[in-house]
Amino acid sequence: MHDLASYQDSYRNIRFTRSDGILQVQIHQDGAEAVWAADRGGIHEQMGDAFYRIGHDPENRIIILTGTGSEFLARMNSGAGGEPMDTAYWYRIFKEARDLLNNLLEIDMPIIAAVNGPAHVHAELATLSDIVIASDTASFADKAHAPGGVVPADGVHVWWQMLLGPNRARHFLLTGSEISAAEAKVLGFVAEVVPQDQVVARAWEVARELAKKPTLMLRYSRVSMVQRIKRHMLDDLGYGLMLEGMGIFGLLGK
Repeated sequence: MHDLASYQDSYRNIRFTRSDGILQVQIHQDGAEAVWAADRGGIHEQMGDAFYRIGHDPENRIIILTGTGSEFLARMNSGAGGEPMDTAYWYRIFKEARDLLNNLLEIDMPIIAAVNGPAHVHAELATLSDIVIASDTASFADKAHAPGGVVPADGVHVWWQMLLGPNRARHFLLTGSEISAAEAKVLGFVAEVVPQDQVVARAWEVARELAKKPTLMLRYSRVSMVQRIKRHMLDDLGYGLMLEGMGIFGLLGK
């Protein structure tokens, strides 16, 4: 088991705040909008480890996942930080990517996403939450893959087809098109749309209402509702990651 003190200051791009069993997990870059990075020690590595420790902390009853400033996660540093992009590099990415989504899905407590702005990089991290509350300035896209010539895998090939249906999802992933918060609510993967300056406060309101319910009810509800998602990830996450890696090596001429 882990307690908050053991991981509170362990991640340079993740800030934790807890009150009455509600843990807010805020991603950032030096206190400003988060930037996705896959270099050693980057947020790609940090989040999988953080999800594991969050899920093994018995004092956490409800999780709020949010970003910083005007973006949830919309920019990325696609470099490897000087690390050779070889098969050893891709194994690290492969393992971290599995940890990222598998450890998120292993969290046995409800997760609320407070999407404070555009989620254009790994938007599945927000939309895999049990309740998604979006700012009226938010939009959803997958800019990290096909727009840069990269196979849209990494779990997005699994999750967006479950959310949008096969044809809409394939268009979404292959074109990098954006879905506004208002449209996302109509499509059913956003529960509420609120003004940008109210999105985190609204997430806390919902979390406090949920916190009135029995702990085991909350935990077992989460377990039951993610079982089908976990099964699909088990079947296809690793396969997609290896296809993505092969495509990247093709771009590099390896």
